[in-house]
Order: sequence, then C-alpha cells, then structure tokens
Amino acid sequence: MDKNVRQSKKSWMTKEILTNAIRDSFKKLNPKEMIKNPVMFVVEVGFIITLVLTVFPDLLEKNGNALYNGIVSAILLVTILFANFAEAVAEGRGKAQAESMKKTKKDTPAKLLDKNGNVKILNSNEIKKGDIVLCETGDIIPNDGEVIEGLAFVDESAITGESAPVIKEAGGDFSSVTGGTRIKSDRLKIRITATPGQSFLDRMISLVEGASRHKTPNETALTTVLVSLTMIFLIVVAALYPMADYTGVRISVSTLIALLVCLIPTTIGGLLSAIGIAGMDRVTRFNVIAMSGKAVEACGDVDTMILDKTGTITFGNRLAAEFIPVGRATRETIARFALIASLKDETPEGRSVIELAARQGINIDKSEYDKAENVEFTSQTRMSGLNLPSGAQVRKGASDTIQNHVTGLGGVIPKDLQSSVDKVSRLGGTPLVVCIDREIMGVIYLKDTVKPGLVQRFERLRQIGIKTIMCTGDNPLTAQTIAKEAGVDDFIAECKPEDKIDVIKREQAEGRLVAMTGDGTNDAPALAQADVGLAMNSGTTAAKEAANMVDLDSDPTKIIEVVEIGKQLLITRGSLTTFSIANDVAKYFAIIPAMFTIAVPQMNVLNVMGLSTPQSAILSALIFNAAIIPALIPIAMRGVKYKPMSAQAMLAKNMLIYGLGGMIVPFAGIKLIDILINPILKALNLG
Repeated sequence: MDKNVRQSKKSWMTKEILTNAIRDSFKKLNPKEMIKNPVMFVVEVGFIITLVLTVFPDLLEKNGNALYNGIVSAILLVTILFANFAEAVAEGRGKAQAESMKKTKKDTPAKLLDKNGNVKILNSNEIKKGDIVLCETGDIIPNDGEVIEGLAFVDESAITGESAPVIKEAGGDFSSVTGGTRIKSDRLKIRITATPGQSFLDRMISLVEGASRHKTPNETALTTVLVSLTMIFLIVVAALYPMADYTGVRISVSTLIALLVCLIPTTIGGLLSAIGIAGMDRVTRFNVIAMSGKAVEACGDVDTMILDKTGTITFGNRLAAEFIPVGRATRETIARFALIASLKDETPEGRSVIELAARQGINIDKSEYDKAENVEFTSQTRMSGLNLPSGAQVRKGASDTIQNHVTGLGGVIPKDLQSSVDKVSRLGGTPLVVCIDREIMGVIYLKDTVKPGLVQRFERLRQIGIKTIMCTGDNPLTAQTIAKEAGVDDFIAECKPEDKIDVIKREQAEGRLVAMTGDGTNDAPALAQADVGLAMNSGTTAAKEAANMVDLDSDPTKIIEVVEIGKQLLITRGSLTTFSIANDVAKYFAIIPAMFTIAVPQMNVLNVMGLSTPQSAILSALIFNAAIIPALIPIAMRGVKYKPMSAQAMLAKNMLIYGLGGMIVPFAGIKLIDILINPILKALNLG
C-alpha cells in the first residue's frame, strides 16, 4: 500500500473522495438505485410530484403557488442528494483503497515448472489452479498458493502496508502466500491454489469496493421498521387531507408532502447504508478483511472470545532458559540429550535448545546423526525427537506424554520429576521432559512472557460482558499460572484442535456468540464453527478459507479491537436511529400548528417555538430535515465514540445524548432557520 493511501487512513474525507461523492450523488438519483432505500425513494417520489406542481401549479389544486412548490421541490432534491452523498462518501473510501490494491494486480511473468522441472515463462493470468511455479528474488508471486519447497522472505506491503518482509516456508502454518506479493530473498516452489480472478486479492478488492456487500440481518430488520413507519405516516398524512377539508382548512399538496418527509425517518434512512459501509471500512482500514458485513456486525454481539495462549496472550517465543536434571542424570547429560532431540527441530523452541546447549559448552558431531529418523511433533503425540541408527529413541515433549512413553517401555519415573515440572509451571514456563529410551534425563525450562497491557484489555472486555477463554497445550498448572497473570476468565489446558470445537459448540448451545483466532490447518474447523473467525494472513489457506475475517497484520490480539469495532457499529446505528426518531417530535410541533392555525386559532398553543408564519414553519422544518443529514455524516463515518460499559449504562447514555439531544437540537435549529428565512419569504410574498 503506498504512502498516500496509508496517509488517507487518517481522514474520512479527501478531495478525490469529495469530488467522486458529489458526482455519484446525482448518479444515484436513478429510481432503480433509489428503490433500494425505500424511505428515500418516498422522498424522491415527493420531489417528482412537487416538481410537476412547480411547472403545472393548478394541476391538483386551484390557485397553486408555483414558487412555494418550487422551493419545497428544491429542498427535497437537496435532501435526497445529501443522503446519496453520505452513501457515496462511504463507498468512495472503499473504492480509494481498492484502487491502490488494483495497482498491485497486474499481469506479471510467471515461471511455470513442468513435470521434468523445466521452466516455462507465462503470463500470470495463464496460470491454473494446481500448477507449480518457481519464484525467485525480485519475482512477484502470480497467484495465491502454498509453498511446497524452500524458505524465503516475502514482501507483503502490497497487501498489509507493512514494509518488513515475512518468512514463508514449506510445511507448517507459514506456507500460505498471496498473489501480488514479492520475493525479497531466496526462492520458493509454490503450488497455486486459486484460479485467475478468484485470488485473495481479487476478493479483497471486491469486498472493499462494496460489490459484494449485502445488508446484514440487523440492517434488514431496521430497514423493515423504517419502511413500516414510513407506511404508517403515509396513511396518516393521506388522512389529513379529507380531515382538513372537512374543517375548512386548505392544505396544499406540497405542504402535505413536506409534512410526510419531515415525519418519516429520513435521517436514519439516509445514513443507514453509509453506517454499514463505514463499519466494514473501519475494519478494513484496521488491516482486517471482513468477508461480509454480517461478520463485522456479529463482532458487536460476541459474548465469548476463544484465545490461543502462544502468540496471542504470550509473545510465543518460548525459549530454552535452563536444563534441570532429574534422577541420576547430570546437567551435562540432560543438555546433551536435549540437544540431540532438537537437532532436526526447526521450531524456535528447538533452535533455542541448541543455542542454550552451545552456550553451556555442549558440543557433538552432528554428522553422526544425519541418518537418524526425525520424529516430528504433532498435537496428538505431543513429543518429538530422533530415532538413532543404534535403535535408541531420544524424545522431548509434554511431561505426561513422556511419562507414558517411558512407562510403556518398562521404565521408572524419577521421584523428583514432578517437583521439577511443577517448579517450571509455577514460574509460568513450559516444561519439556527429555528421555532416552526408558530413562528420563530431566526437564527443559521454556520461558514465555505475557504481553503487557492484556490485563487491562481483558478487564475492558469483562466490563461489556465478554467472557475470555484461553486455549493452550500446556499442562494445567502452567495454564493456570498464565491465565491468572493475563486475567482471562477461564482456560483449557492440554488443548487439542477438537477441544476448541467442543468449547465453541458448548458456548453456542448456551445462546452465546463466539469469536476466535487461528492460523493453522488444524484451526480451520473451529474457525468455521465460530460466529466470528479471524484467520491470520500468515496462516494456511485452509484457515483463511474457513474464517469470515482475515487479519493482514497476522496479530492474534487484534480480535479484541475487531470486537470493539463491531460494538461501535451497532452503537452508531442505534444512536443515530434514536436521534432520527427523536427529531420528529420537534418537526411535529413546527408543521402541524402551521397547517391548522389559520382555521383553528386554538392550535397556535402548539407553536411552542413561536415560528413566524405557516410557510416559514414548514420550510424551516424541511430545511432542517435536509441539513441534519450531512451534519451527521462525520459521526456515521467515524462511528460513535465507544467506551466499555454495561448494556444498561450504554442505553441510558445514548438515550440522554441522542434521545433527549435529538429532541432539543431540532427545536433550536428550526427556530434559527425560521429567523433567517422569514425576511426572505416576506420579500417573495410567501410570508
């Protein structure tokens, strides 16, 4: 992402967005577009009727006032344009970001490898799913894929905006690569996993542009309420005409239309779509891609958050800090066999064991172990090591797993093993037990650190009623220590992938919405099961496809901020809806007395604002109704400021600010407009 685009994140409005939004506001006047927003479509119909009455003032009534009809028509047009402008601004922000992404999406040369390993140069759009391509230093990766051979630094700034390259390698959770990113060093063989036009970048562009945006369930429900209110007021206003005629009051069609437009929820009707688009946009600008607006909205309703310990709650760089001998083993013995067990372990933990042994002066001839069979760690076996050519088995792993392994071979558990394991666990570290065949040598103390500030962040979540559950493969004592230090509500120790699914289903069965993060293939089922699944961009393709959100920065703690953005979206929509409906009270006191005071002088008691003339009152209310929409656009774009608090406190605050404020502001605004326009209306003989 280039510098200009990154800077544009700081502002919700730029000159380019403003220019495009003004143009699009007129384009959206097309009835085919307006019908998507029923409330504003009614306003457009009213505009068309008053426009016709401006040209043919006597069409529906005798002695119609063309000038008055024209002014009402002009104000209605401005109201529609302001509503269209709000939506166009929201869309424009997304389109601006999409344009920067499109710059990275271009036909690039791709090095296709055939079955014999020969390289054939093709355009990237000719590469098919399943093809194997070679990418070397400086090459742009032609499409999404999985690394099947090699290790290299990849520049993902085109996607994430961050200049620091990331490591991609075959196997594990960092094998997924994205089309449009560039190889900074070394080379990779990549199996393409996406067809042209359906890559992750393509989907990002489509989502950011809004082409794939559909109304969320809450948005649809609110639209239904707004349409119902509009229909009710339409019936009420239509019934006023014969009632007024019966009492001898002459009400022009333009006045009735003005009353209808002021009473229907035009404010929220004009801003509703913009609020939804801006909510997705805020998530996107936070470097999270939401696969749908429903996913963002679901974040606001989350009750339970599932968090991995490693990399989320702790830094994840568990490094060997100490070798603790047990039984008859010495410190040198445990260090030696820990080193042997880690020779082919390419994880950070494995490399740290080798480094610690070297610092302690333990040296071995690594060539002696070239033919040793590597036993990789899995979530099921929970141990790794080497099978030596001599037949000996050297293992390191979780305490219970190694104990079962040793006792299964007829070995005896040292009496001081459990105390050493407990000591490491109480320190918040991870104990790895080392054995050779049926003899346990000792414990490796892997030290990890809880990320600063998490206690306060989890307390914030607790204040808004969100329960946090930490999942970890550590033993219960270590898990308990870390959970207490971090401040999470609950934890699951010795957690396997299926355990995550079980806890998600359990929480959902109790009526809760669940969010979780993940990056590995084994996280995919749980990500799919969760109501909000946030996958890391550095993770596997399976994880990203299973989730409904992708974090481009691959920061597992970002789920906390994403949930708060979802809360902000719901609060913004609710607050502006409250404000919009409260607005109608003032408009009622402005227009109704103005319509009936001439024939029924007693109605003047309702003219609490002391508005000058009936025409001035009606037009003042109509002008305020139009002006309030652009005044609220910044709130719709940025969102209502969110602070963690209980639902009751939040409701009380919003009712005070947006409910009571929604009634007070129109009284002051309409009165001010009346003072300003009354001399003008008198000059036009409309006063």
